[in-house]
Amino acid sequence: MELFFHKKFQKQLAKLPVKTQHRAAEQLRVFVRDPFDPTLNNHALTGPLQNYRSINVTGDIRMWYEVVNDSVLFLKVGSHSDLY
Repeated sequence: MELFFHKKFQKQLAKLPVKTQHRAAEQLRVFVRDPFDPTLNNHALTGPLQNYRSINVTGDIRMWYEVVNDSVLFLKVGSHSDLY
């Protein structure tokens, strides 16, 4: 599985506190080992976002991604209220 990061995702991640950036990197390592590890709370989004999935970084920070063939494209990262 290859991971790709949208330019918007990279900009949003860079604006987060350093501690949260480190936590995101840790969660991405978990994701590579097991995308459905319970600590990620990996779930499908609904409605107009039904093509995307979300994983937890912290209690309020989420990362959205889309599966394209055998690749994963991370699209957005931010607080629950910012993304939804």
